[in-house]
Amino acid sequence: MHPLVDAPALDRLLRGEPTPVLLDVRWHLAGPPGIDSYRRGHLPGAVFVDLDRDVAGPPGPAGRHPLPDAAAFEAAMRRAGVSGDRPVVVYDDADSTAAARLWWTLRYFGHERVRVLDGGYHGWVDAGRPVTAEEPQVGPGDFTARPGRLPVLDAAGAAALAKGGMLLDARAPERFRGENEPVDPVAGHIPGAVNAPTLGNVGVDGRFLPADLLRERFAQLGATDAVDVGAYCGSGVTAAHEILALSVAGIPAALYVGSWSNWVADPTNPVATGED
Repeated sequence: MHPLVDAPALDRLLRGEPTPVLLDVRWHLAGPPGIDSYRRGHLPGAVFVDLDRDVAGPPGPAGRHPLPDAAAFEAAMRRAGVSGDRPVVVYDDADSTAAARLWWTLRYFGHERVRVLDGGYHGWVDAGRPVTAEEPQVGPGDFTARPGRLPVLDAAGAAALAKGGMLLDARAPERFRGENEPVDPVAGHIPGAVNAPTLGNVGVDGRFLPADLLRERFAQLGATDAVDVGAYCGSGVTAAHEILALSVAGIPAALYVGSWSNWVADPTNPVATGED
Protein backbone atom coordinates (compact mmCIF):
# COMPACT_ATOMS: atom_id res chain seq x y z
CA MET A 1 0.00 0.00 0.00
CA HIS A 2 1.34 3.42 -0.96
CA PRO A 3 1.81 5.42 2.26
CA LEU A 4 0.14 8.61 0.95
CA VAL A 5 -3.37 9.45 -0.20
CA ASP A 6 -4.57 12.79 -1.53
CA ALA A 7 -7.88 14.52 -0.80
CA PRO A 8 -9.80 13.41 -3.93
CA ALA A 9 -8.70 9.79 -3.47
CA LEU A 10 -9.65 9.85 0.22
CA ASP A 11 -13.05 11.30 -0.68
CA ARG A 12 -13.61 8.30 -2.95
CA LEU A 13 -12.48 5.86 -0.26
CA LEU A 14 -14.93 7.37 2.22
CA ARG A 15 -17.77 6.64 -0.21
CA GLY A 16 -16.82 2.97 -0.52
CA GLU A 17 -16.48 -0.06 1.73
CA PRO A 18 -14.81 -0.58 4.05
CA THR A 19 -14.49 3.08 4.92
CA PRO A 20 -11.14 3.98 6.48
CA VAL A 21 -10.82 5.03 10.10
CA LEU A 22 -9.82 8.71 10.16
CA LEU A 23 -7.39 9.86 12.86
CA ASP A 24 -6.68 13.54 13.46
CA VAL A 25 -3.27 13.92 15.13
CA ARG A 26 -2.71 17.65 14.84
CA TRP A 27 0.07 18.66 17.20
CA HIS A 28 2.29 21.70 17.72
CA LEU A 29 5.57 21.54 19.62
CA ALA A 30 5.08 24.96 21.21
CA GLY A 31 1.26 24.83 21.32
CA PRO A 32 -1.61 25.46 21.10
CA PRO A 33 -2.93 21.95 21.83
CA GLY A 34 -4.02 20.01 18.77
CA ILE A 35 -7.38 19.24 20.36
CA ASP A 36 -8.27 22.93 20.04
CA SER A 37 -7.80 22.75 16.27
CA TYR A 38 -9.80 19.52 16.14
CA ARG A 39 -12.74 21.05 18.01
CA ARG A 40 -12.85 24.02 15.66
CA GLY A 41 -13.12 21.74 12.66
CA HIS A 42 -12.02 18.33 11.37
CA LEU A 43 -12.77 15.81 8.67
CA PRO A 44 -16.23 14.26 9.15
CA GLY A 45 -15.90 11.08 11.21
CA ALA A 46 -12.32 11.78 12.32
CA VAL A 47 -11.28 10.92 15.88
CA PHE A 48 -8.65 12.98 17.68
CA VAL A 49 -5.48 11.21 18.79
CA ASP A 50 -3.12 12.99 21.18
CA LEU A 51 0.48 12.57 20.04
CA ASP A 52 2.01 13.13 23.48
CA ARG A 53 -0.45 10.90 25.35
CA ASP A 54 -1.34 8.20 22.80
CA VAL A 55 1.58 7.92 20.37
CA ALA A 56 4.51 8.20 22.80
CA GLY A 57 5.50 7.00 26.23
CA PRO A 58 6.26 9.32 29.14
CA PRO A 59 9.32 11.54 28.57
CA GLY A 60 12.53 10.62 30.36
CA PRO A 61 16.01 9.25 29.65
CA ALA A 62 14.60 7.27 26.69
CA GLY A 63 13.68 10.59 25.06
CA ARG A 64 10.94 13.19 24.92
CA HIS A 65 8.72 10.98 22.74
CA PRO A 66 9.84 7.38 23.34
CA LEU A 67 7.93 4.39 22.03
CA PRO A 68 4.63 3.92 23.85
CA ASP A 69 3.98 0.77 25.82
CA ALA A 70 2.33 -1.77 23.50
CA ALA A 71 -0.70 -2.28 25.75
CA ALA A 72 -1.23 1.47 26.17
CA PHE A 73 -0.98 2.10 22.43
CA GLU A 74 -3.31 -0.78 21.68
CA ALA A 75 -5.89 0.61 24.11
CA ALA A 76 -5.63 4.12 22.63
CA MET A 77 -6.10 2.84 19.10
CA ARG A 78 -9.05 0.68 20.10
CA ARG A 79 -10.70 3.70 21.72
CA ALA A 80 -10.25 5.52 18.41
CA GLY A 81 -11.99 2.69 16.57
CA VAL A 82 -8.93 1.14 14.94
CA SER A 83 -9.20 -2.50 13.89
CA GLY A 84 -6.66 -4.70 12.20
CA ASP A 85 -8.80 -5.42 9.14
CA ARG A 86 -9.88 -1.84 8.42
CA PRO A 87 -7.71 0.75 6.66
CA VAL A 88 -6.59 3.85 8.54
CA VAL A 89 -5.88 7.35 7.25
CA VAL A 90 -4.08 9.81 9.53
CA TYR A 91 -3.62 13.54 9.09
CA ASP A 92 -2.38 16.72 10.74
CA ASP A 93 -2.51 20.39 9.72
CA ALA A 94 -0.56 20.22 6.45
CA ASP A 95 3.01 18.94 6.33
CA SER A 96 2.42 15.47 7.88
CA THR A 97 5.06 15.88 10.59
CA ALA A 98 2.81 14.58 13.37
CA ALA A 99 0.81 12.32 11.06
CA ALA A 100 4.01 10.56 10.00
CA ARG A 101 4.78 9.64 13.61
CA LEU A 102 1.34 8.05 14.02
CA TRP A 103 1.69 6.34 10.63
CA TRP A 104 5.06 4.95 11.68
CA THR A 105 3.86 3.85 15.13
CA LEU A 106 0.84 2.03 13.75
CA ARG A 107 3.09 0.29 11.22
CA TYR A 108 5.66 -0.54 13.92
CA PHE A 109 2.92 -2.17 15.98
CA GLY A 110 1.71 -4.24 13.05
CA HIS A 111 -1.08 -2.40 11.22
CA GLU A 112 -0.57 -3.08 7.51
CA ARG A 113 -3.03 -0.62 5.98
CA VAL A 114 -2.14 2.90 7.08
CA ARG A 115 -1.89 6.01 4.92
CA VAL A 116 -1.17 9.68 5.50
CA LEU A 117 -3.42 12.35 3.99
CA ASP A 118 -0.94 14.29 1.85
CA GLY A 119 -1.43 17.99 2.56
CA GLY A 120 -3.39 17.27 5.72
CA TYR A 121 -6.39 19.21 6.94
CA HIS A 122 -5.54 22.28 4.88
CA GLY A 123 -5.18 20.21 1.73
CA TRP A 124 -8.61 18.71 2.38
CA VAL A 125 -10.17 22.15 2.87
CA ASP A 126 -8.38 23.61 -0.16
CA ALA A 127 -9.82 20.79 -2.27
CA GLY A 128 -13.32 21.94 -1.29
CA ARG A 129 -14.10 18.98 0.93
CA PRO A 130 -16.40 19.34 3.97
CA VAL A 131 -15.37 19.70 7.60
CA THR A 132 -17.34 19.57 10.83
CA ALA A 133 -17.04 20.40 14.52
CA GLU A 134 -19.23 17.45 15.46
CA GLU A 135 -17.34 14.73 17.37
CA PRO A 136 -18.28 11.24 16.18
CA GLN A 137 -19.39 8.39 18.38
CA VAL A 138 -17.23 5.44 17.40
CA GLY A 139 -17.37 1.86 18.54
CA PRO A 140 -14.23 0.26 19.96
CA GLY A 141 -11.82 -1.35 17.54
CA ASP A 142 -10.03 -4.66 17.87
CA PHE A 143 -6.48 -3.62 16.93
CA THR A 144 -3.79 -5.83 18.45
CA ALA A 145 -0.38 -4.23 18.93
CA ARG A 146 2.47 -6.48 17.75
CA PRO A 147 5.70 -4.51 18.22
CA GLY A 148 8.79 -4.80 16.08
CA ARG A 149 7.32 -4.66 12.58
CA LEU A 150 9.59 -1.78 11.52
CA PRO A 151 13.32 -1.37 12.21
CA VAL A 152 14.45 0.85 15.07
CA LEU A 153 17.79 2.12 16.34
CA ASP A 154 19.08 2.71 19.83
CA ALA A 155 21.99 5.02 20.62
CA ALA A 156 24.61 2.37 19.87
CA GLY A 157 22.92 1.46 16.61
CA ALA A 158 22.70 5.10 15.57
CA ALA A 159 26.41 5.61 16.30
CA ALA A 160 27.31 2.53 14.28
CA LEU A 161 25.14 3.59 11.36
CA ALA A 162 26.69 7.06 11.35
CA LYS A 163 30.06 5.38 10.82
CA GLY A 164 29.18 2.48 8.53
CA GLY A 165 26.00 3.56 6.75
CA MET A 166 23.94 6.74 6.46
CA LEU A 167 22.38 8.44 9.47
CA LEU A 168 20.17 11.40 8.57
CA ASP A 169 19.48 14.22 11.03
CA ALA A 170 16.01 15.61 10.24
CA ARG A 171 16.30 18.81 12.30
CA ALA A 172 16.78 22.35 11.06
CA PRO A 173 20.35 23.22 9.96
CA GLU A 174 21.03 25.58 12.88
CA ARG A 175 20.14 22.86 15.38
CA PHE A 176 22.29 20.33 13.52
CA ARG A 177 25.25 22.72 13.58
CA GLY A 178 24.74 23.42 17.28
CA GLU A 179 24.10 27.14 16.79
CA ASN A 180 20.64 27.02 18.34
CA GLU A 181 18.99 24.40 20.53
CA PRO A 182 15.57 25.54 21.78
CA VAL A 183 14.48 22.28 23.43
CA ASP A 184 17.28 19.93 24.51
CA PRO A 185 20.04 20.71 27.04
CA VAL A 186 22.95 20.11 24.64
CA ALA A 187 23.38 21.49 21.12
CA GLY A 188 24.96 19.68 18.19
CA HIS A 189 24.54 16.36 16.38
CA ILE A 190 25.64 12.75 16.38
CA PRO A 191 29.16 12.53 14.89
CA GLY A 192 29.01 11.30 11.31
CA ALA A 193 25.34 12.18 10.77
CA VAL A 194 24.23 14.11 7.68
CA ASN A 195 21.71 16.94 7.89
CA ALA A 196 18.49 16.39 5.91
CA PRO A 197 15.85 18.82 7.23
CA THR A 198 12.32 17.51 6.87
CA LEU A 199 11.15 20.77 5.30
CA GLY A 200 13.07 19.67 2.22
CA ASN A 201 10.69 16.73 1.79
CA VAL A 202 7.63 18.85 1.07
CA GLY A 203 6.56 21.77 -1.08
CA VAL A 204 5.13 25.09 0.08
CA ASP A 205 1.68 23.49 0.27
CA GLY A 206 2.91 20.88 2.75
CA ARG A 207 2.56 18.01 0.27
CA PHE A 208 5.41 15.58 -0.30
CA LEU A 209 7.62 16.04 -3.32
CA PRO A 210 7.21 13.44 -6.08
CA ALA A 211 9.05 10.17 -5.50
CA ASP A 212 11.69 10.87 -8.16
CA LEU A 213 12.57 14.23 -6.61
CA LEU A 214 12.79 12.66 -3.16
CA ARG A 215 15.07 9.93 -4.50
CA GLU A 216 17.26 12.60 -6.08
CA ARG A 217 17.35 14.61 -2.86
CA PHE A 218 18.37 11.64 -0.74
CA ALA A 219 20.87 10.35 -3.32
CA GLN A 220 22.66 13.71 -3.21
CA LEU A 221 23.01 13.20 0.54
CA GLY A 222 24.30 9.65 0.07
CA ALA A 223 21.11 7.86 1.12
CA THR A 224 20.02 5.18 -1.35
CA ASP A 225 18.57 1.69 -1.18
CA ALA A 226 22.11 0.37 -1.61
CA VAL A 227 23.20 1.45 1.90
CA ASP A 228 21.78 1.05 5.40
CA VAL A 229 19.86 4.22 6.27
CA GLY A 230 18.50 5.58 9.54
CA ALA A 231 17.04 8.85 10.75
CA TYR A 232 16.75 10.84 13.95
CA CYS A 233 15.61 14.30 15.05
CA GLY A 234 15.01 15.90 18.43
CA SER A 235 12.57 13.37 19.84
CA GLY A 236 11.58 10.96 17.07
CA VAL A 237 8.66 12.91 15.59
CA THR A 238 10.06 14.74 12.57
CA ALA A 239 12.42 11.81 11.98
CA ALA A 240 9.33 9.67 11.34
CA HIS A 241 8.50 12.21 8.61
CA GLU A 242 11.94 11.49 7.16
CA ILE A 243 11.19 7.75 7.27
CA LEU A 244 7.92 8.40 5.43
CA ALA A 245 9.67 10.47 2.76
CA LEU A 246 12.29 7.76 2.37
CA SER A 247 9.50 5.19 2.03
CA VAL A 248 7.88 7.24 -0.74
CA ALA A 249 11.30 7.31 -2.41
CA GLY A 250 11.62 3.54 -2.12
CA ILE A 251 14.42 3.61 0.46
CA PRO A 252 13.95 1.49 3.60
CA ALA A 253 15.19 3.13 6.79
CA ALA A 254 15.30 2.64 10.56
CA LEU A 255 14.08 5.19 13.10
CA TYR A 256 16.09 6.22 16.14
CA VAL A 257 13.01 6.82 18.25
CA GLY A 258 14.80 8.36 21.23
CA SER A 259 16.73 10.65 18.88
CA TRP A 260 18.78 13.59 20.16
CA SER A 261 16.86 13.83 23.44
CA ASN A 262 17.93 10.27 24.25
CA TRP A 263 21.47 10.73 22.89
CA VAL A 264 22.29 13.69 25.13
CA ALA A 265 20.78 12.00 28.20
CA ASP A 266 24.03 10.00 28.33
CA PRO A 267 26.92 12.43 28.94
CA THR A 268 29.41 9.90 27.57
CA ASN A 269 27.94 10.13 24.06
CA PRO A 270 30.06 12.36 21.82
CA VAL A 271 28.64 15.54 20.33
CA ALA A 272 29.66 17.17 17.05
CA THR A 273 29.01 20.75 15.94
CA GLY A 274 29.37 22.61 12.67
CA GLU A 275 28.69 21.17 9.25
CA ASP A 276 30.61 17.90 9.72
